[in-house]
Amino acid sequence: MPGVIEFMMLLAAGWFLLAQRAPGHVWVVAVAAYLCGWTFLRDSNLGILILAWLIFIPASIAMVVPAVRRLLISKPLRSAFARVVPHMSATEREALEAGTVWWDRELFSGKPDWRRLLATPTSRRSDAESAFVDGPVEELCGMIDDWQVTHELQDLPEEVWQFIKANGFFGMIIPKEYGGLEFSAQAHSDVVMKLASRSISMAVTVMVPNSLGPAKLLLHYGTEAQKRHYLPRLARGQDVPCFALTGPEAGSDASSIPDTGIVCRRRFDGQDDVLGIRLDWEKRYITLGPVATVLGLAFKLYDPDRLLGDRVDIGITLALIPTDTPGIEIGNRHFPLNLAFQNGPNRGHDVFIPMDWVIGGPARVGQGWTMLMECLADGRSISLPALATGAGKFASRATGAYAAVRKQFKMPIGHFEGVAEALTRIAGNAYLMDAVRELTCTALDTGERPSVISAIAKYHLTERMRGVVNDAMDIQGGSGICLGPSNYLGRVYQAVPISITVEGANILTRSLIIFGQGAMRCHPYIFTEMQSALDSDENRGVREFDRALFSHVRMVLANASRAFFHALTAGRFIAAPVRDASAPYYRALTHMSAAFAFAADVTMLMLGGALKRKERLSARLGDTLSHLYLGSAVLKRYHDQGCPEADEPLMRWASETCLYEIQEGLYGLLDNFPNPLVGRAIRGLLFPWGRRFRGPDDQLGEKVARIVLEPGDTRDRLTAGLYLPEDLSEPVGRLEDAFLKVSLAEPVLTKIRAAMKNGQLDRGDPEAASDAAMQAGIVSREEANQVRAAVTARRDVIQVDAFMPDALSKETRSWNSSPLSHGVAGQSL
Repeated sequence: MPGVIEFMMLLAAGWFLLAQRAPGHVWVVAVAAYLCGWTFLRDSNLGILILAWLIFIPASIAMVVPAVRRLLISKPLRSAFARVVPHMSATEREALEAGTVWWDRELFSGKPDWRRLLATPTSRRSDAESAFVDGPVEELCGMIDDWQVTHELQDLPEEVWQFIKANGFFGMIIPKEYGGLEFSAQAHSDVVMKLASRSISMAVTVMVPNSLGPAKLLLHYGTEAQKRHYLPRLARGQDVPCFALTGPEAGSDASSIPDTGIVCRRRFDGQDDVLGIRLDWEKRYITLGPVATVLGLAFKLYDPDRLLGDRVDIGITLALIPTDTPGIEIGNRHFPLNLAFQNGPNRGHDVFIPMDWVIGGPARVGQGWTMLMECLADGRSISLPALATGAGKFASRATGAYAAVRKQFKMPIGHFEGVAEALTRIAGNAYLMDAVRELTCTALDTGERPSVISAIAKYHLTERMRGVVNDAMDIQGGSGICLGPSNYLGRVYQAVPISITVEGANILTRSLIIFGQGAMRCHPYIFTEMQSALDSDENRGVREFDRALFSHVRMVLANASRAFFHALTAGRFIAAPVRDASAPYYRALTHMSAAFAFAADVTMLMLGGALKRKERLSARLGDTLSHLYLGSAVLKRYHDQGCPEADEPLMRWASETCLYEIQEGLYGLLDNFPNPLVGRAIRGLLFPWGRRFRGPDDQLGEKVARIVLEPGDTRDRLTAGLYLPEDLSEPVGRLEDAFLKVSLAEPVLTKIRAAMKNGQLDRGDPEAASDAAMQAGIVSREEANQVRAAVTARRDVIQVDAFMPDALSKETRSWNSSPLSHGVAGQSL
């Protein structure tokens, strides 16, 4: 028995040291203390005792004396690691080094600092920004008839174009010193979200110049002369920009663009022997391209005559070119799924530009890929998440109202469990999407440029938009699929594949970018280990490799021990930073962070560079990292809003969904591990009792669905920031009016049903019995009028547009096709 107690005490002490990531000297002191006790306090076999000390002393010296450790351990390991480290191309290195790491690094550590996250001030709009959202943005939304835009004009009306330009919508990211609005990321996101709730075509038109495009690139890399010339013109809409990256042979793999520029000298603008670039390119899917006056262009630059230096292949370069430059063909349009934003191909043949048209001037030639990677965050972090969240919130409000108003079998369809299940997903995901949108904006507004988080936000919010809109279409039924002025959902449904495709196709974002980039960019030590292994300065390389390697080893052992212990104890001993209803989810996410970090480290150790080709495994690890971030955003939102009790079902549903997805991502990884024995061993360590998380139950789902089926502050908080017309000539205005009238009439109908049940009235349809109930004194005249008003409003809302036969059969709109518009889809900008 004493031996068992001693063993358990040693096990507990070892676990504690591992969990605390104790450095080598602490382990040496602990083991030395134990050996001393063994030597002086008990009778032991002398030979075994001497052997133990002979092993311990040199091992301790090797561990705690840096010079010895580096010579005997780190230097040989560094040499071996340098031989197997995966090859990294220049574009891969630039992508990895782009941007910053933030909360994603904490999640990768296995022990996130929740107090640091909660202490981060949430981004808030300034008074001027709020005035813009409540003023010009609201006014712009009121100017739009989306049916006219998408069906009749296939464009925004001219007065809308002028309003957008005059009010600075194209200059939200441009500093005030250049005439722009200089909005925060939060304000920028709020503008796009509100516009998207009114018209996707309008939202896309506004968001593209404010994401990856000439203004963003000029701000970061342009010469002062370029900024002074272009930024004021862009801010006031005098110039309309586009950015041409995608081509027929290069979609998401933008680094392989075939478009070329050759450094040469030519006559230009009346001057002889001007140093410049001769360009040939073919691009497509370029938003605002057909109406652009200035074209941002990405191409590969070559200098065969070495006019710039010793290199022939200079690399990807970016230039800003007026679209009236000779040799440019631009103006044709694509037709993106019945939406009306301007999008089209362009090409140039033998186009000559002077060298100072390169963004940043000659000093920036060959730096285009780095520039693009640094500037991609706005499209991925702000514009697309805002558009997706706007769709999610809109579906929650509109489809929830429709499900409360629409009746089948004398009962609102939202009360059917199947419909309520879909409403639960709509509302829960809208809450989650808005949480991610706001947390990502907070990162940007605190100075971060989170490249991995931006990919997570883009992928998961656009995918949730897909799911939410599909669920909404299922509930709306025929009213959703019949296009017309009254259909408020059809164009949103058609927009889903567009958001999925742009700024990097979602399939590649999930399978290659989130973890493929995140593993090395967010991991506390791997990128340092790779860099130090390849460092040409051996002494410095060994020193940095030694520091990173042993910190990494401590982290792996700590995460393994903590993950196993927390799995055995269901995370009960993890400290949570709060004491409210969200506390269990902080503990669970901490547990899953440790499990993810350990599984990721073992996977990378086992597969090395081959992991790049194991896209399914990389995608599952990416899903796990992503849902750790999504879950963090949910808890941050709930905390920042003061933990309202009425919002608790939304917080719980979103948190439990994230935890379930994290668990399933790890199970999918380990069930498909290349070495099944290792996979089963890791699964046994991380999930010794099997699956812990089951996802939200039906009872919780019912509470979530009820939020969008009833008027109230929780529904308003969930859908805050939308454009909500009050005019009853508007379909959404009529729907909101009917929703309120039906809700007001429900208590009256409850009285009538009770009277029917106790025999005071004949059984039948309660709505048809309002007059009889009034005559019997069961309800007042005002209450009977409330029922009649609800019936009339519902009847109006459920109507579907119908057209005279010749209105659709004599459609004369034609679209001329050209080779520029042929081909399959890829990344678009």
